[in-house]
Amino acid sequence: MIRSELVQKIADENPHLFQRDVERIVSTVFDEIIEAMARGNRVELRGFGAFSVKKRDARIGRNPRTGESVSVEEKHVPFFKTGKLLRDRLNGG
Repeated sequence: MIRSELVQKIADENPHLFQRDVERIVSTVFDEIIEAMARGNRVELRGFGAFSVKKRDARIGRNPRTGESVSVEEKHVPFFKTGKLLRDRLNGG
């Protein structure tokens, strides 16, 4: 499902809301999750999962084309851990 499909589904299920308001709500939720993660905070949505940021240390990597050693800088990557309810639903529970 892509963002526009999510907006459309929510708008269809809530005919009392204008589509532009649903778009604003979805954008606000995503923006708040992104901002919290950018500050290094964890975002937990009960029953769904938790978004967090993990730090990857600097390392020496290899260029797969040439085999040459390259320096890879430290970076922060998003991480998602599923909640129990989501995991159970995916596994037929």
